[in-house]
Amino acid sequence: METFFRTHAYLVEHLNVPVRRALMDEIDWNDRLIGIKGTRGVGKTTFLLQYAKEHFRLSDRKCLFVNMNNFYFQGRGIADFAREFYESGGRVLLIDQVFKQPNWSSELRKCYDELPNLKIVFTGSSVMRLKEENPELNGLVKTYNLRGFSFREYLNLQTGNEFNSYTLKEILEDHEQIARHILSKASPLAHFQYYIHHGFYPFFLEKRNFSENLLKTMNMMLEVDILLIKQIELKYLAKIKKLLYLLAIDSPVAPNVSQLASEIQTSRATVMNYLKYLADARLINMIYPKNQAFPKKPAKIMMHNPNLIYAIYPNRMELKDILETFLQNTLWKDHKVNKGDKDCSFLVDGSLRIKVCADDVKKKKNDVIYACHQMEIGHGKQIPLWLFGFLY
Repeated sequence: METFFRTHAYLVEHLNVPVRRALMDEIDWNDRLIGIKGTRGVGKTTFLLQYAKEHFRLSDRKCLFVNMNNFYFQGRGIADFAREFYESGGRVLLIDQVFKQPNWSSELRKCYDELPNLKIVFTGSSVMRLKEENPELNGLVKTYNLRGFSFREYLNLQTGNEFNSYTLKEILEDHEQIARHILSKASPLAHFQYYIHHGFYPFFLEKRNFSENLLKTMNMMLEVDILLIKQIELKYLAKIKKLLYLLAIDSPVAPNVSQLASEIQTSRATVMNYLKYLADARLINMIYPKNQAFPKKPAKIMMHNPNLIYAIYPNRMELKDILETFLQNTLWKDHKVNKGDKDCSFLVDGSLRIKVCADDVKKKKNDVIYACHQMEIGHGKQIPLWLFGFLY
């Protein structure tokens, strides 16, 4: 136990958190069992340590961070370890990568039932479907999603500002005043291209080649998050990788499932399952017509965020596709995004029609919102595209 406390103290003491994540204030920390899901590389480990740093002194042994990657947990279950921690005065156990522990959900249920004064906060992959696949935790665990940096968080980091987020309603109704406030302190367009290239994943701050780091992370998503959690045999990995590549070079289009099945030599049903896994891993987003959803075939498939496009196929990119990928990614957190019609890119929340414009708007429709690239301050229904990056 002492070794874990020393590791905890070292990690918290040397923690560097350049941006405080908004999710920290959205979570009800009074809940006893809290799950933080997120794709690999978005900062889940840092998030747990940041919570410890904000709420407990370094010497306070009521809180402990542990990582299930530690070989120690190959021989000891979570519940047994948690009991020892609790009996020594511990009250908050932070568990990173919980899915690395066999029977983790039943172990957490045991902790919940037997240690009523112990709070557990754990992280897991976005591929995990906590409620559907772990019925023993139904009604007990509160789950949250940690996303990559928003453009707002990226801009705050790069400029030293502390800009707040805005709701979609606030942006639609008051975008000119909001934009003027932001422009009085920063130049968003000077940073926007850098953000869509490398700003979504916090590891761009590391002194390593970002694209290489992202490709490595993507491979880990496929090899660990999808194969391990979905219990897929290693021999099928090449098929999933090829599928992702084919989707990346063709997106955003309606997938030809039969052709994809032929390309990777599998069945249509398996392709649809793989698409769901890639979407759960936050590598792609499946865009559907209004009132449709999986398991139906999506109307089009887009990369989850623009950084992925640059990493997979940097030489075959249309600016409009990249900008639309940015918009659907930032809207996706709190809004329903469906396929648009010939006059708009997306239908948002069932009724709001938004069109991304890479160039000037020529013919305007009265019932369409235009998200305009290279615009600093909008007017009327023309809104700067970058401002939608302030939704979270």
